[in-house]
Amino acid sequence: MSRKRLTVAKTGLWAGLHPGMALASKGMVAAFVVFTVIFVDAAGPFFQGVRRWIEATLSWYYILLVCCMLFACFYLMFCRHGNVRLGDDDSRPEFSTFSWLSMLFSAGVGIGILFFSIAEPLTYFDNNPHADHLGAQAADERRAVHALRVTYFHWGLHAWATYVIAGLCLAYFGFRKKLPLTLRSALYPVIGDRIYGPIGHGVDLLALFGAVFGVATSLGLGVKQMAAGLNVLIGVDPGVVTQIVLIAVISAVATVSAVSGVGRGIRIISEWNIYFSIVLLAFFLCFGPTEWLMGFLVTTLGEYLWNFVPMGFWTAGEVGDVQWQGDWTIFYWGWWFSWAPFVGMFIARISRGRTIREFTLGVMFVPTALGVFWICMFGGNALHMELHAPDGVGTAGVLELVRADRLEAALYGTIERMTDFAWLSWAVCALATFLLATWFITSSDSGTLVIATMLSMGDDHPPRRFRVVWGTTEGLVAAVLLLAGGLDALRAASIAAALPLSVVLLLMTFGIVKSLAEDSSAAPTPPPDD
Repeated sequence: MSRKRLTVAKTGLWAGLHPGMALASKGMVAAFVVFTVIFVDAAGPFFQGVRRWIEATLSWYYILLVCCMLFACFYLMFCRHGNVRLGDDDSRPEFSTFSWLSMLFSAGVGIGILFFSIAEPLTYFDNNPHADHLGAQAADERRAVHALRVTYFHWGLHAWATYVIAGLCLAYFGFRKKLPLTLRSALYPVIGDRIYGPIGHGVDLLALFGAVFGVATSLGLGVKQMAAGLNVLIGVDPGVVTQIVLIAVISAVATVSAVSGVGRGIRIISEWNIYFSIVLLAFFLCFGPTEWLMGFLVTTLGEYLWNFVPMGFWTAGEVGDVQWQGDWTIFYWGWWFSWAPFVGMFIARISRGRTIREFTLGVMFVPTALGVFWICMFGGNALHMELHAPDGVGTAGVLELVRADRLEAALYGTIERMTDFAWLSWAVCALATFLLATWFITSSDSGTLVIATMLSMGDDHPPRRFRVVWGTTEGLVAAVLLLAGGLDALRAASIAAALPLSVVLLLMTFGIVKSLAEDSSAAPTPPPDD
């Protein structure tokens, strides 16, 4: 395997970075932001049109690709190379298992699971083609079970399979084959030394686009929910000014965390995220209908496991179903594709020394299990309120917030209805708001570190000044587009960018399987003879 090295500047302004990639990345980000701001009325419909075309024309391709990656993960998990280490044969993990799992869950899920864990199940309770056989007017626990099943599907094994493939390829080629820790290296089995040329540059720029604009989009969505929380807590106006202040504060903390490195800021914040999340989950379990929730968890988990293969291959045929699948399933698959390069690279960065089997099991099953429990506790409580409302099904009030497109208020609406103790409700709302901030910080600092790593051509410890530059850039992009009304266009553009990234992921899936099958250095060492 080639041992070429990509050139980075030794001195001057770009010291530690690849000058051409640094300039191209800045130009790409600036061009997109300027175009979206100047032509905001045209940018939204344009990117939405591209997204709609993908959803209407290539849904089958997205569905098939995700299933292929899922089955590739199972193969890699149980193949004869499962004991191969992601690094030298004598390497061992840099982080404890708890720290490792905390960081990968924080980077891969983050703020999204807090934003959607109540709003999404309630949306599916209202409108879900997987439950159409129950009847249009059915609004009982059967429909609630189907709503949770679909939510698990979008946040479960299929989603994490994309991160497994991206992270495993990067860790294998970066740490075992000593190629640069950048997305281009995962394509070495397919295009060879051409990864060092324009094709490799283009692939890394695509990954950088997904990282910058994916983080910016999440920050734009997250600050709306955080502003809603501050409005509940202290009566702050949840408008644009509050949201801009929140972006500035969160971006500053995330940048400091990225500068401190993986072993300090990112690890510590990720671990405390898990501790505080356990407290929040305990509230939802203990102050909700505990016995009903645990039974509901078993039932919905069984439904998900029984149906996740047919759900994974389902392609809508009816016009209404096609739109629903595009709005939800294809949107999610595109979202995971656009996030896979930067989340995969971060997971690779923290996984040196682990075996292929340990990596695939940990990355795919542990976050899925935690996500299923989380969604059932949050979404299950809201569904129970609506199913057992005194004035009839659907009158508890949370479903009305979702129907009014106030998704950011659904979390706080549920918490306020769970206890008669005002002080406890306030404290839990404060904890949820704090977690929204810290979950996003861990996604943002991970993205910042990944961007700097890519531009430094795989350096585990990229220059700190460029971590500051890109951490600030992510916040500025989110703030400018929020002010200009361009966040919806950005969200659509991120999904559109998932199409070329999906091709990269397809090649990565083929490449890792091919490389392991052909590479004798990856074969497990046989035990010595007695």
